[in-house]
Amino acid sequence: MAKKDAAEQPEAEGGKKKLIIIIAAVLLLIGVGAGVFLFIGGEEEKLSPEEEQAALEKQAKQVGPMVSIETFIVNILDDEESRYLKAAITIEASNQEAAMELNERMPQIKDAVLLLVGNKTFDELRDMQGKIQLRAELINRLNGILVKGKVKRIYFTDFVVQ
Repeated sequence: MAKKDAAEQPEAEGGKKKLIIIIAAVLLLIGVGAGVFLFIGGEEEKLSPEEEQAALEKQAKQVGPMVSIETFIVNILDDEESRYLKAAITIEASNQEAAMELNERMPQIKDAVLLLVGNKTFDELRDMQGKIQLRAELINRLNGILVKGKVKRIYFTDFVVQ
């Protein structure tokens, strides 16, 4: 009897080793399969330049929520005489949270606008290039204030320099 038990023990240990090797091989195959799936499946679809341009145009055409700043009057710089700007602005936000934040921070927004515009000269504001430059500066300044979103565009709904 002792001979049978001694003979069966190496076979049992060999069976355990085979089982461990098979389990390790299965786990290795599962890991490799998951890695390949994530690597291949994780790639984004690449768009042609025309498709990318169309996607950008579609995104640009989407109109975000709007927030208006009522008409304001501010003195502008001029060496020869007293000049002022009368303007009203509508701000297009990137999302609803940004629009809500614009309304909540309206005193800060108005202050930033008035300080920026008040440091402009008549010559800077009277032509189209000056208005475009002012728009870009306002967007940058307001985006520096916002946390929950961004200003997409600024529209001058009233603009009189005198």
